[in-house]
Amino acid sequence: MAVATNATSASAGVVRSLIPARLDRLSWTPFHTRLVMALGVAWVLDGLEITIASSVTGMLSRSDTLGMSTTAVGAMATVYLVGQVVGALVFGRLSDRLGRRNLFMVTLAVYLVGSGLTALTLGHGTGWVIYLFATRFIAGAGIGGEYAAINSAIDEMIPARYRGRVDIAVNGTYWAGAIIGTLGALLFLNVLAPSVGWRLGFLLGPALAVVIVFVRRTLPESPRWLLMHGRAAEAERTMAAVEAQASSGLPQQALPSNKAIEIRPEPVGYRDLLRVLFVRHWRRSVLGATLMITQSFLYNAIFFTYVLVLTHFYGVNAASAPIYLLGFAAGNLLGPLTIGRLFDTIGRKPMIAGTYIGSGVLLAISAYLFDQGMLNAITQTVAWCVIFFFASAGASAAYLTVSEVFPLEVRAQAIAVFFAIAQCFGAIGPVLYGHLIGTGADPSRLFVGYLIGGAVMVVGGIVEVIFGVPAERKPLEAVALPLSAVHGAVPSSP
Repeated sequence: MAVATNATSASAGVVRSLIPARLDRLSWTPFHTRLVMALGVAWVLDGLEITIASSVTGMLSRSDTLGMSTTAVGAMATVYLVGQVVGALVFGRLSDRLGRRNLFMVTLAVYLVGSGLTALTLGHGTGWVIYLFATRFIAGAGIGGEYAAINSAIDEMIPARYRGRVDIAVNGTYWAGAIIGTLGALLFLNVLAPSVGWRLGFLLGPALAVVIVFVRRTLPESPRWLLMHGRAAEAERTMAAVEAQASSGLPQQALPSNKAIEIRPEPVGYRDLLRVLFVRHWRRSVLGATLMITQSFLYNAIFFTYVLVLTHFYGVNAASAPIYLLGFAAGNLLGPLTIGRLFDTIGRKPMIAGTYIGSGVLLAISAYLFDQGMLNAITQTVAWCVIFFFASAGASAAYLTVSEVFPLEVRAQAIAVFFAIAQCFGAIGPVLYGHLIGTGADPSRLFVGYLIGGAVMVVGGIVEVIFGVPAERKPLEAVALPLSAVHGAVPSSP
């Protein structure tokens, strides 16, 4: 049987390589664990950042802190969101052009600087408010860039048979960050002086980021990215180093030549991205946009108004509300960690459709119980935990979908586009639900809102049934042929 082991020149300008197949055949090793821990921290940081920012809003309007107006405090979240969108689009483009490793070092540094500078806001005059908004924008840009660069790097480095569960678990760790942020807020805001506590809250993320910077420095560039950008020799050296770490120095068995892919590296521009999204893979674009928009709408609607529901309808003291968030966050975290593997075994389509439709139906049931006055603060939180146990896994799978169903050359940009679209539509949720909650006098208004949220998730599940891609256990190149691939050179699935 003919075999190929290295990246080699097959003809003028064409490179034939087994690197993708060699990455996918690796067993799980400490190298992969270190990779996931170093890169996956992006979601922990975002969850921590959002939770801290939400927790200190009341504190920043006090005269003994910054004395900001409620409008200015509320605008902080909007500025952070805008920063995420801009960061995702800018750094997503740069990640595809300059490499995953270069960008995941830069984006973490951008976040670290932005969030760290937030803690140095010293006054509440116009100049200081502008300064505060600028730091929140910078922190958001760093996290937005992380989403694009990190999802790409993880997908390209993790073996195909583990890709689904790892990606879903990593995205789910957003809620680990939310738990850390909640505990930090309870400690800093209730034990320390107000002028000190909120600053230390914003320094939690940078403190973690400093540690992660040193771990990320040891990670290699994605061999897949190097190969697709004509750097075959460097890709081969990197691949050999990865194999040496993963195999503990034991020799690897040669792979059959039908596992190889032939590519002709060429520059890729915005026109290629548009052609991929709107012509070549328009069905996948509809799928990605629908999954991302629906989960973002539901999550933002529930997460950013849960305190209002607890205080207006159940009489919970605002100071005690974060305790309920711990249970809500735990349900969101457990879903991806426990059922994520089923997305690799049962498959993408049935699991994504099932979690979306199932969570939508459960939300409708809980809405009825809420409208009938059959819930209290605890049972309402339990209901949310059950609903989002499934919804969280589905939402994480939405990020998995947009990160694996488009060609490598535009992968980070595709992630950024759908992330930006989702964030824009997701911003509608809190406004709508806040209006429906009102003074808390009429629960039937929110009942309608919950039914809308449930219907939105069901729509996402139906679109998955129609357009879903069975990508489980398949090489990325078999899921989405690279733009630089020579016609007909498709690697076989393991």
